[in-house]
Amino acid sequence: MKHLAFALALVLSAAPAYAQLGGLTKGINKAKETKDKVDKVSDLVIGEREERQIGEHISAQLVDRFGVYQDAAVAKYVSLVGTVLAQASSRPALDWQFIVLDTDGVNAYAAPGGLIHITRGALGLIRSEAELAGVLGHEITHVTARHTIRAIQKAKGVELGAGEVGGSGLTSAGISLLGRVGYDVLFENKFDRDDEMEADKVGIQVAGKVGYSPRGMIGFLEKIAARNQESKEPNGLFASHPLIKDRLAAMEKVIRDSKLAATATVEARYTSTITFEAKPAGAIAMDISGVRGAVGDSAAPAEPAKEEKKEEKTSGRKPLLGGIKLTGSSQAQNTQTVASAGSRGGVPDRDAVGGTNRSRVNVTLTPAEIDAFKKGIA
Repeated sequence: MKHLAFALALVLSAAPAYAQLGGLTKGINKAKETKDKVDKVSDLVIGEREERQIGEHISAQLVDRFGVYQDAAVAKYVSLVGTVLAQASSRPALDWQFIVLDTDGVNAYAAPGGLIHITRGALGLIRSEAELAGVLGHEITHVTARHTIRAIQKAKGVELGAGEVGGSGLTSAGISLLGRVGYDVLFENKFDRDDEMEADKVGIQVAGKVGYSPRGMIGFLEKIAARNQESKEPNGLFASHPLIKDRLAAMEKVIRDSKLAATATVEARYTSTITFEAKPAGAIAMDISGVRGAVGDSAAPAEPAKEEKKEEKTSGRKPLLGGIKLTGSSQAQNTQTVASAGSRGGVPDRDAVGGTNRSRVNVTLTPAEIDAFKKGIA
C-alpha cells in the first residue's frame, strides 16, 4: 500500500486536474507492475532443471573469464576427489562436474546444479588430498544447500518482467539474466555469513564421511590467512566474510561435537599429481579493467567516476546489478589491462589474469575407477 500511496502522490502533484484520473490509473498500474516484478524474483520457485541451466550460464562466464587448465591428468584427479565427495553429499544424483580454471588466483566457485570450479592457483596452494576435499566439500555444500540460488534471489536491483518469466517458469531470457547475476554473486563472494558457516560445517562432515581428515579444510584456511597477510586487504577465497578465525573456531567445535575422527590426508597421491605451487599474492598479474566491487566485506579503492565509466566499456566483467544493462561481449573482444598486484587496488586472487583456452577437458570416470580411488583414501 505504501507503494500505491507514493504513486498516487506523484500523479496528483505532477498532473493538471483534467488528467489526474487517467494519470492515477497509470500510476497505480505502474506501481503494481514494479512490485510484481520484484516479488517474482524473491518468490520465484526455481526447480532443479532451471537451477542447472542457471549454473551452466554462470560456468560459461567463469570459463570465459579464466579459461580452462588443459591438463587431463589434473582434471581427472580433481574430478575423482570431487565425485567421491559428491556421492556422499545430500544430492548425489546431480550431474556433478569439476572444472580447473587456468589462473594463478587462489579461488573456487560453486555454480548451481553441480558445476564446481577450482583454480590452478588454489591447487598449487593445497598440499594434500584432505585439503582439496575440504575445499571441494565446501563448494559442493554451496550447491546442495542452494546458497547461490538464494543469493541470486536476494540480490538488490534485479527485476524479472514478462519476457523473463512465462506460464511454465523462467524463459531463456530469465535464465540468462539470473545466470549473469549469479556470476556476479560468485565473482564478488557475496554469500552471507550463515551460508559460509554452513558450507564449512557440512563440507568437513562430508569429507570425514569418506575418510578424509576434517582438519584438511582447517589447514587450507590457515594457508589462506597467511597468504592474506601479504595483501593490503583480504584477498580472494574465503577472505573476510566471516573472518577466518571465526570459521576455524567453528570447525574445531564441529569436529569435537560430531566426533569426526577420520585421519586420512593422502599427501603422496596429491603431490604426485599436482606438481606446481601457487604464486605469492604479490606476484600475480591481474586483469583489473573495470574493477568495481568488493570481496566479502572489503571494497576496492574507488576510481574517479570518469575513469570508471571508461573502464566499464572495456571490462571483461559485465555490470550486472543496479541498472542491469547486460552485454554479451566476451573477454577476448575486450581490452585487457594487466598490472602487478596492488598497483591499482585490485584483489590478486579475484582479479588474476586467466588463460585463453575455453575448451572444457573431457573427463570420463568408470565405477571401477571411483571404487579403486576410494580405497586409496587411507
